[in-house]
Parts: sequence; C-alpha cells; structure tokens
Amino acid sequence: MEWTTIESDPGVFTELIEQIGVKGVQVEELWSLDQLRELSPVFGLIFLFKWKKETEKRQVSSDAHGVFFAKQVIRNACATQAILSILLNRPELDLGTELTNFREFVADFDPTMRGLAISNSDLIRTTHNSFSRPEPLVPDEDEDDEKGGEAYHFVSYVPVGGRLYELDGLQEGPIELCECSTSDWLDRVGPHIATRIERYAANEIRFNLMALVGNRLDIYSSRLTAATARRDELAAAVAEAAAAVAADDAAALTHAQLIEVEVEVSSLQEALAIEQAKHRAWRDENVRRKHNYLPFLFNLLKLMASRGELMQLVERQGKPT
Repeated sequence: MEWTTIESDPGVFTELIEQIGVKGVQVEELWSLDQLRELSPVFGLIFLFKWKKETEKRQVSSDAHGVFFAKQVIRNACATQAILSILLNRPELDLGTELTNFREFVADFDPTMRGLAISNSDLIRTTHNSFSRPEPLVPDEDEDDEKGGEAYHFVSYVPVGGRLYELDGLQEGPIELCECSTSDWLDRVGPHIATRIERYAANEIRFNLMALVGNRLDIYSSRLTAATARRDELAAAVAEAAAAVAADDAAALTHAQLIEVEVEVSSLQEALAIEQAKHRAWRDENVRRKHNYLPFLFNLLKLMASRGELMQLVERQGKPT
C-alpha cells in the first residue's frame, strides 16, 4: 500500500501522534527560535524545506550509539518519519503500547531495515494516510517532482546522549552537529538551522520550523490546579489573619502573595482557554480535510440542473462584469 502526501500542519501532526498512541505531546509551529523558551519542554525540532539534490556529501556520525535512525525508503513518508525520529529518541515520552513494542522490535535493525519496518507498519502507515485529502480525480500519471514539480523534505533535530543530531532519512546515518546538554541544546541548535537556511536562501524563502513539545493542555491544567490550591491556602490564611485582627507584616505579605497568585490563576485560565480553542480548531480542520465534498457538489449540480438553474448560472458567469 502506498503512502500519500499529508500537509505540514501542526494540527495534523498533533492528531497523527495521538492516533499512533503517544500521550502528552503536541506540535507547535515556530516563527522564531525565541518562542522555544515559552514552550518548554521541547523534545525536538522538525525543519521543512524545499528539497534539492546536494552536491556536497555530508559526514555522518560513526559513533551514534543509542540513536534511533531509519532510512527513508519510500516517497511521501518523510513528515511522519521526522516525527518518529524525535519520538523514538526520547525515552521519557509515553509512546503507548504499539510504538513501544515497535521500538523494541527494530532495536537491532540497521537503518534500511528500520525504514522498511516503518513503511510496513500497518498502524503508522494507516494513520499517516488517514490525513491525506481525498483525491477522487486521480491523474493518469504522477508528476515527477524532480522534473516538473516541487519536492519538500523534513529533517529532525534532537539531543541524544549529550550530543545534538540532525536526522535526515535521505542520509546514510545521523549527522552529529555538536555536544550539548538537556539544558542548552536549544541554544546550540539555532546556528545550525540558520546555516541550513542560508544554504538555500539565494533562491528559496519557503521554510517551516515546528517543535515537538509537551501537551499544552496538560501543562496549563496542571499549573492551574497547583495555582488554585495555592490561592485557596493563601485566602484561608488571609481570612484567619483578618479574624484575629493581625494586621502585622506577615499578614500583609500573605495578602500580597494572594494577589500575585490570583493574577497567576487568571493568566493560566486565559492560556488554557486559548489552547482549548486551538485544539478544537485543529480537530474541526482535520474533519474538513478528510471529508470528500465531491458527492455533495455533484448532487448540488444535478439539483440545480433539474430546476433549470444551472445554465442560468453558467451564462451569468460567462458575462463580463
């Protein structure tokens, strides 16, 4: 079964990850690397660019023990493979039963065999293909991307074992970029992404950078629960001090802390509401993306024709305005 093209959209990627069985993560589109500090924890970055054949061969790491790397062996799978390159290199993530078993199954495979295992995984392939737009009118022959169309490609950036790697399924192996720690890898990845952009900047400006981050709904909900509990404790302390007419410095400090935490609660409630609205919009758009509207359009045209309205519409459209 072939793999179909899917859109590079954070809502698509987030739902795809959820349907594979991974919990606690989502994908965010980035406009600036400065946003990364606001999105902690960040598990990896996905960079989309217009692909062109490279004349310079890049040096792959010969000492990348513990790095999950898979060769891309089929077309149209690079988006999902870039996501998997991050998920399968972050042991702290809850991958779910299916993906955990998959990682254990392919642990001793070489990169090509891992790529074949991904392409033959019913769960991964079916989930990937479920996000393609319906194409009821299929051309006789697929356009050759290298000759007439535009081919886009995804690569991942992820820290593993104290080193920062670029994982590109079209390469022979992981590309080690530099040493890093879990606390500074986001600072170190910026120059490498900038260098990658400069390589194509002379004739291409279309790039997209996304981050695989902790699920913001879970994070904001957890913070809100903690802040609300803290607010309630402080409110009780303020009420107790007022009842005892204890207008001392400690009571004033407690009251100031209460005001501060009330502002925090309000801010978290707003952030959570915005995030909930964003996730609803993602779900709605994914439903529209998957739906085939062609039967509706055919029936609408047939109904208009039966009422004698279709030709009137065609004639009206043909007249100059």
